[in-house]
Amino acid sequence: MSIKKDIKKISDVTWEVPKGYQDGMLVPAMVYATEKLIDSMEEGVLRQIANVATLPGILKKAICMPDGHSGYGFPIGGVAVMDPEEGVISPGGIGFDINCGMRLVLTDLTYSQVKPKINLLVNKLFNKIPAGLGRPGFIKISQKEFRRLTEKGARWCVEKGFGCEDDLLKTEERGCFADADSAFVSKKAIERGCKQVGTLGSGNHYLEIQVIKPENIIDKNLAEKFGFTVPNQVAVMFHCGSRGFGHQIGTDYLQSFLKVMEPKYGLKIRDRELASAPFRSKDGQSYYKAMRCAVNMAFANRQIILHKIREVFSEVFKASPEKLGIRQLYDVSHNTAKIEVHEIDGKERKVLVHRKGATRAFPPGSFDLPPLYRDCGQPVIIGGSMETGSYLLAGSKSGADAFFTTAHGSGRVMSRKKARGLFQGRDIQKKLLKKGILVSAASYPALAEEAGAAYKDIDEVVKATKLAGISKPVLKLIPVGNIKG
Repeated sequence: MSIKKDIKKISDVTWEVPKGYQDGMLVPAMVYATEKLIDSMEEGVLRQIANVATLPGILKKAICMPDGHSGYGFPIGGVAVMDPEEGVISPGGIGFDINCGMRLVLTDLTYSQVKPKINLLVNKLFNKIPAGLGRPGFIKISQKEFRRLTEKGARWCVEKGFGCEDDLLKTEERGCFADADSAFVSKKAIERGCKQVGTLGSGNHYLEIQVIKPENIIDKNLAEKFGFTVPNQVAVMFHCGSRGFGHQIGTDYLQSFLKVMEPKYGLKIRDRELASAPFRSKDGQSYYKAMRCAVNMAFANRQIILHKIREVFSEVFKASPEKLGIRQLYDVSHNTAKIEVHEIDGKERKVLVHRKGATRAFPPGSFDLPPLYRDCGQPVIIGGSMETGSYLLAGSKSGADAFFTTAHGSGRVMSRKKARGLFQGRDIQKKLLKKGILVSAASYPALAEEAGAAYKDIDEVVKATKLAGISKPVLKLIPVGNIKG
């Protein structure tokens, strides 16, 4: 039976899988998407979000974002808000690359200044920032010191000279989730993670030099408030997470939850990939504290990469990062679970928010934002494919219905395996060069996996977020140089 036949159209960009669609659904499942996006969305995505709606303690609705595609347990683009006293925490609702996230960095350079040096910049960035599967980072620390890093996050980096206070101010939660406790992290995870600080990784992780052309500024007022004041200004965007450290934590606790959820807690889950434990239980809290260590490692990872970006630009342009105007705009996560306050049935409540491949998008006035952005809303960074460009958006008060959450990227339309079968990395590299985009990758197969055609239309995804009111487009960033793992 096709689930699409039973989905209800609520508005032009809102679709509902009714609560009664399948046994066990406690709330309806909601999808934000244009007609074009919903038509192309796999049945499996809709079934996954309907399964999420069966999780104990879920409140109001399960949500899938416009970039939604099949994931492990939750769809990527899945959001679920739990009652922290009665609900569960699920590794499948966070993902294995815990705190995979985006960081956007501004410069005062223009494209006319950068263009003659783009080859040198891309090559130096590729050489200085380890990219690809299994490549170790340049930071050499003991396992004991790595445990400290996982509990302090980006603050550890700043204390060691890899950044400044302004970086922390412009990072979600100031670059550290509280309650992280490395005592709940396995030795194997520590062994994997301590070698990977300051690495980009593989898959859809990338670092991109981008240009903001005047014609791609959508909201001039917000763009200026975010620091885009120079025509054809150059920025750097990168996407990475907690690497093998987060993956090992997710694997460890998923396996342990599968052993205890039914015999110990009486939890019967429709999908084993949604293995869970009550949030307030000893098992749930152990995972929560370990997961937050992975969140902090990812913040530190991105902080070290920012330090290397500053070094490279300084070397190439023979000027200090300060003189070049290199400063962080924002860093935001999209694979986490955290306690937040949201309005539920007219009352403010503390809830546990699972976001998997979905980005926090707090509105103007939120005291969780740095003073600089409090009147304009949280910067939201949505990465596109290396062929199409990316977007900067802002959180909106109308996003309350989605628990102030929005999309995180383009979203895949085909598997990596299928992309490798259809595309050749060398051909993609040549095609991009003709378009003025220089790409360096760890391997040609890795480049093939990330072909633009393997992703949804980023413009359509952003259109859906705007029409749904879950975030407001500010500008589009066009790639001119890219390094991929």
